[in-house]
Amino acid sequence: MEGVHVLTQDFINVHITKSDNEGVPPIERRFNKGITVLDFKTKLELVTGGTASTMKLKVYDNKNNFLCDIDNDTALLGSYPIDDGMRIHVIDKFALVQDFDDTDSAERFKLSEEEYEKKSDTLRSFLQKNKLGKYNAEEMAKMKEQQEKELEEEAKLAESVLVGARCEVRVPSQPTRRATVRYNGPLEGTKGLWIGVQYDEPRGKNDGSVNGKRYFTCPPKYGGFVKPVYVTVGDFPEESFDLEDEI
Repeated sequence: MEGVHVLTQDFINVHITKSDNEGVPPIERRFNKGITVLDFKTKLELVTGGTASTMKLKVYDNKNNFLCDIDNDTALLGSYPIDDGMRIHVIDKFALVQDFDDTDSAERFKLSEEEYEKKSDTLRSFLQKNKLGKYNAEEMAKMKEQQEKELEEEAKLAESVLVGARCEVRVPSQPTRRATVRYNGPLEGTKGLWIGVQYDEPRGKNDGSVNGKRYFTCPPKYGGFVKPVYVTVGDFPEESFDLEDEI
């Protein structure tokens, strides 16, 4: 869309709710503000089970006040007044679908690649058998293509994160933490790539091991594993903490 530029941060963390299940806690997801609204809706298909061509999107601020409708499929997502922590409410007729998207915590990934594909095949067979129009072979192929694209984007982000580099970890709803990169690669029993870090403070979850397998070594509570999108590499010197300044 000519004349439209995204001037704020590249990614945004928002809460997703659905019109068919408003009593359920929102799902938090991270999106690139440079994508079009139509691409955004396509990604929401995987999260909500809705249909990009029929879903309606409403934006609510951090105090749950309605701001606007997202109603121009050709506009950039970043052209709308959406900030971190806001809520996107999706209105549509939803099909039965399970959310297979990534989260930011390794402990929450319980499906292996084989199990993931098996569940995807089961879901695909059920939907096609019951003739849910949205989930025909073409739509399922598009869903798989979108998932593969997201994994490719994740791999590109991981390429710039080198072991030994200094970084900041910025996970939604958590304070920013400085760390040193100790590992870059897959974790057994999970999907995609992970960045293993050693934090400057004991604000992690482990000592460099997950589910009994060691990927690097550090003191207990100093280690953690996060997705590449939450890691920013740069000149981040280790912070000094003077206990005399705190009572």
